[in-house]
Amino acid sequence: MKEAKSILQLQNIKKTYPGVVALNKVDLELKEGEIHGLVGENGAGKSTLIKTCTGATIPDSGKIIINGIEYAQMNPKLAENNGLAVIYQEFNLVGELSVAENIFLGRAIRKGIMIDKKAMEEETEKIFKQFQINIAPDELVKNLTVGYQQLVEIAKAISQNARILIMDEPSAPLTKSEVERLYEMIERLKKAGVTILYISHRLDEIFYLTDRITVLRDGEKVQTLYTKDTYVDELVTLMVGRELKETFPPRTRTYRNEVLLEAQHLTGNGLKDISFEIKKGEVLGFAGLIGAGRTELAEIIFGVKARTSGKIFFKGKEIAPKTPREAIDHGIALVPEDRKQQGALLDMEIKSNITMTIMKNISNFSVINKKEEKNIASKYKEELKIKTPYLEQKVKNLSGGNQQKVILGKWLAADSELIILDEPTRGIDIGAKYEIYKLINKLVESGKTVLMISSEMEELMGMSDRIIVLAEGKITGEVRKEEFTQELIMSYASKTGGKL
Repeated sequence: MKEAKSILQLQNIKKTYPGVVALNKVDLELKEGEIHGLVGENGAGKSTLIKTCTGATIPDSGKIIINGIEYAQMNPKLAENNGLAVIYQEFNLVGELSVAENIFLGRAIRKGIMIDKKAMEEETEKIFKQFQINIAPDELVKNLTVGYQQLVEIAKAISQNARILIMDEPSAPLTKSEVERLYEMIERLKKAGVTILYISHRLDEIFYLTDRITVLRDGEKVQTLYTKDTYVDELVTLMVGRELKETFPPRTRTYRNEVLLEAQHLTGNGLKDISFEIKKGEVLGFAGLIGAGRTELAEIIFGVKARTSGKIFFKGKEIAPKTPREAIDHGIALVPEDRKQQGALLDMEIKSNITMTIMKNISNFSVINKKEEKNIASKYKEELKIKTPYLEQKVKNLSGGNQQKVILGKWLAADSELIILDEPTRGIDIGAKYEIYKLINKLVESGKTVLMISSEMEELMGMSDRIIVLAEGKITGEVRKEEFTQELIMSYASKTGGKL
């Protein structure tokens, strides 16, 4: 069988930032028509590497060879001209425009000086037919699900004659059925001769989709392997530089029979008559399918959304938080699902993020005590093992796992008693997940209480003392640890016909 030719090569790519070596003489080769997986822990250098491919980041040294032509650096237009496109996690679409208008955004087809909408819709229809995409070209993008928006992004790249497609965590925001549709699309792209660099923390899909896998660790290439010749444990060891003996760190039962929070007949924000209690020192898991009401419950407890009826008791007293500030004052914290938009202020320094909830405690007449701020931030940097050269680093420059640690540090500084974790490890690599799990154990062992919402069944079963299952805004089951099985939990989750 003839060896596929090389379509993209990165040779000895080096990139440094103040205090950080992001890439250290990294090599990567993509062969024509292959699906190539790129894996590594958060902070391994994956994002910097793909930005080097597109010209969004200029390397300090090294070579880029694309279609046989050598470049010292790329720029976005040069990348596009060479048939290279990226599908990022955050889509570059305009919701108020139609699908066809988005696909031809910035390069509209014209008839004279007028934009020819009909021609753009016809061209869009041709692409959709080729790849069996069932979307109306005149539909507004804002009316599409996330999964269909992603297909529009892919179609946009194809319309620009992309032959190399980089996909950055493409399945992260998708439902199960949307993921299946994505996989079908990727197979069609491969058959059409498109080369794909696929970046994901989900090792199951890396093994399902890819031909070869390149592993990065701490800014360096560790190895490139044929997928068929490796296995999960080997890949994890290469990624983290050590063998992870256990997926979930052990923890002895820490909770007592003392109730910390009790909800009675909560209704509103999509919830219907929700009643439960959580005990001090407990990790209480909440399971359910998409739209079951798990995040909506967290929003009510944290004062983000209002309830129409029902009561909340905290430490034996009735509370009615109408704002997050009121919930925080009671001792309740929320680490939200979207840490980048809601959990942290990305353009602010680490130390400011950690101390933001206690500013009034470390200020005198609105003047912040800088020494005390630094001492507190340093304490949680050390305790949580936040990887950063200095506390003045902006949070946006940290890896996903370290961003999550900063958010946890904020709530530890506030001395919160109940910490609600909504999808605490979404978008975080396997090594960083283990660190987050150890932190959760440390929290409850120190007397804190955790309410954990997760779509990862293994995570819920591995970390929870009990699991409450929601479906369509109602509690449909409660499962004790000794009863945990995926089948039982899923039977409760789909009890009222919830949709994946």
